[in-house]
Amino acid sequence: MLTVDPKEVSVPKMHGYLLGAVVPRPIAFASTVDKEGNINLSPFSFFNIFSANPPILVFSPSRRGRDNTTKHTYENVLEVPEVVINIVNYNIVQQASLSSTEYDKGVNEFIKSGLTPVASERIKPPRVGESPVSFECKVNEVISLGSNGGAGNLVICEVLLAHIKQEVLDEEGRIDPVKLDAVARMGGNYYCRAQGDAIFTVPKPLTTKGIGVDQIPMAIRNSKVLTGNDLGILGNVERLPAKGSLDEVIEYADTNAVHTHAQKLLNEGKVESAWRLLLTYHG
Repeated sequence: MLTVDPKEVSVPKMHGYLLGAVVPRPIAFASTVDKEGNINLSPFSFFNIFSANPPILVFSPSRRGRDNTTKHTYENVLEVPEVVINIVNYNIVQQASLSSTEYDKGVNEFIKSGLTPVASERIKPPRVGESPVSFECKVNEVISLGSNGGAGNLVICEVLLAHIKQEVLDEEGRIDPVKLDAVARMGGNYYCRAQGDAIFTVPKPLTTKGIGVDQIPMAIRNSKVLTGNDLGILGNVERLPAKGSLDEVIEYADTNAVHTHAQKLLNEGKVESAWRLLLTYHG
């Protein structure tokens, strides 16, 4: 186990640990303007949603670690407290990355990246026409987290208007993660794409209380086959299923074989069948 004291390593090294571990990070593709009306567009992966009522998004344009200078986005939101936060999907990830180039102040990254500015309805900065979702926001507050290189600046944004492309919605009007095809930042130059096997479901125990792993019979909890995730699924049932006849009777070589079959059932989403199998052999 590597234990790191932030005060005993360099800022770049700690920065690398943080960005390598706190992943994946959604990307705020922020468009802003300065007091002269110059447009800036830049991506930030220190970003997330923090409230739904009011709808609040927060991102952080940090001070540069190498020379402690501030970014144009940060300077712009202090001059004109408005921002459009555009969502980055796979179709525009390379252009979004290109826009992060440190061009001189006044250079329009929409032009450099080849992306299309679309006039916003309630604020001055334009939104990215190619983005699947864009949020027009007013900046409620900017909080400085420090004065040294690498320090963040929290830009607290209240959503005034959301623009969602019809093609990323499902039949019930919800955003479909597959259609959205979002990307996120990992450590270094790595990104990840929310597609294929990267997208999966985990039922939320909101309306019922799972029995918990501690209520699973010890012979199952101490399995050499079942993983922590498997036990989490088994512990998410509201009560232990009643013992019942199995769909098929199989002679297993040993306990590991029973647990391997149960694991297969869990992977297929057949939780009750897995429980019935386990309780039959461990009841």
